[in-house]
Amino acid sequence: MDFVEELKSRVDIVGVIGEKVRLKKAGANRYQGLCPFHQEKTPSFSVHAAKQFYYCFGCQAKGDVIRFVQELEGIPFFEALKSLADRNGIPMPKRSQYADEDSRQREALYQMHELAQENFRAGLAGPAGEIARAYLARRGVRPETIEQFGLGYSDRNGRSLLRLLEQRGFTALQMEPSGLVRRRDDGSFYDYFRNRLMFPIHSESGKIIGFGGRALADEDNPKYLNSPETPIYKKSHVLYNLHRAKEAIRKEERAVLVEGYMDVIGVTAAGFRPVVASCGTALTELQVRALKRHTEKIIVNFDPDAAGAKAAERSISLLLDEGLQVRILQLDADLDPDEYCKERGAAAYQKQLDGAKGYFYWLADRARAKFDMKTTEGPVEVLKFLLPAVQRVHDRLERMAIANAVAGYIGVDRGLVLDSFLKNVSDRKESTIRQPKEPVRVDEKGLLSVLLSGVNGRELLLADLEKLDILDRLATRRIYQAVLGIHSSGANLTFDAVSSRLEPEDQSALAEAVLSEEVEGREITLEYGRQCLESLRRSDDQGRCRDLKVRIREVERAGNTAEVMRLLKELQSLERTAGGKI
Repeated sequence: MDFVEELKSRVDIVGVIGEKVRLKKAGANRYQGLCPFHQEKTPSFSVHAAKQFYYCFGCQAKGDVIRFVQELEGIPFFEALKSLADRNGIPMPKRSQYADEDSRQREALYQMHELAQENFRAGLAGPAGEIARAYLARRGVRPETIEQFGLGYSDRNGRSLLRLLEQRGFTALQMEPSGLVRRRDDGSFYDYFRNRLMFPIHSESGKIIGFGGRALADEDNPKYLNSPETPIYKKSHVLYNLHRAKEAIRKEERAVLVEGYMDVIGVTAAGFRPVVASCGTALTELQVRALKRHTEKIIVNFDPDAAGAKAAERSISLLLDEGLQVRILQLDADLDPDEYCKERGAAAYQKQLDGAKGYFYWLADRARAKFDMKTTEGPVEVLKFLLPAVQRVHDRLERMAIANAVAGYIGVDRGLVLDSFLKNVSDRKESTIRQPKEPVRVDEKGLLSVLLSGVNGRELLLADLEKLDILDRLATRRIYQAVLGIHSSGANLTFDAVSSRLEPEDQSALAEAVLSEEVEGREITLEYGRQCLESLRRSDDQGRCRDLKVRIREVERAGNTAEVMRLLKELQSLERTAGGKI
């Protein structure tokens, strides 16, 4: 068996996708969740356990388990193949035919980052790391937390990591795009990170893909220096600590979004596991979607300073645009999350988390502080301040419910809310114009499911299928042509084999047919296949009878009695053959 096919047969696609998307069982072999590839509020993303494929009815994303890893993680085929093999304990072929130059370069980058992590951790433990250890001690970071988060130290000399990479045989061509070293004008290299406390950054699957470095000397700028973008590290895609936090996020059905590395570390060390942060950049749409795959409830707990407030506002807009439920945790005494946990303790932070206000109530409090609520105009001004934010909510009914609730909170008549909406806000109308599709019959879908199920005796169905004239008139005709072509060639008839022979439009039709709810509720047996085939045969006979009757009327009008008699005999014979089922 080809290694790719072997891997797909041994890897559970539901388990792999289930690590990235919250899936719920929707049938005997079907699971459903929110699509990770586009924004949606109602699940349209399906995974079929038996056929080992996924399909989104919304954006038509589709494929097998390897394609899913490729698309979601933005990696080439070989890397997705190797990732799945490694995670499932399946040895890769020693001389893989699938590797290309790009994949080999990416693999070298991963290896260099693992070496860099070893180097930084050794640096923290060594004599030169005293300055970093002292900083961590001042911040109250315990040794077990240092170990848990893999913290390290990059020394001052600027050649420690470079020497290690050279000793391990990495070339200048491999090192330069790593983001770990920089090239001088004279062509020589030096370490990118120097005299910094190092925070390893991981992909969602747990691989080290970059670093953040905090300056330990006042004269070193910037305060935080992050890895530049590389073939394996895209800042806009990555959330710090998501690989550790995702299980807790799903379990608790909420995520806590903080501002920086030390906040994540401090809050996690206090016993709160579903905590993430953006990697030294403003929150991005892609990062929000990564969070949404695991939960729809977000508590935003940014620093209380002006910069933190601005960052919170930008982040909240993105979160609302993705339809997430946002709560705001604003800590008192101007403490950031890390400081609060250390000074007030875990119980106090838990109380703050549980009491976090819904975004619109938090915004209303800010507005009330801005306007004089003792005047007649004050509440109205607050309402005007709030309405643009409320309008960002996509669902019209939800939007009105929030506006009414907030109106009650600030003491404004609900009728005024309705008037404001009618005067100042036009409801969004989300409509998508699509070409009407040819309707696919239930018996078409059912027969396809049986033929692709591997049920014993399906060869008998295929033999009868070739004799049906109706195949050329079915919406799924090209799919059936592919099925018959594979069968006649002697190749193994599988979902993947058929899908690979189709154009994208027919690939989608195939996925929709197999995932159809009308078929999902049926037991996929040879007998069910015979019933579907018989239904198609009856339709075939009915179509021929209709054609004959039309032809008979035409010949009668022409006065050709002999031809009428011949056609009548043919019609009677067809009706007898069909057993009166026409």
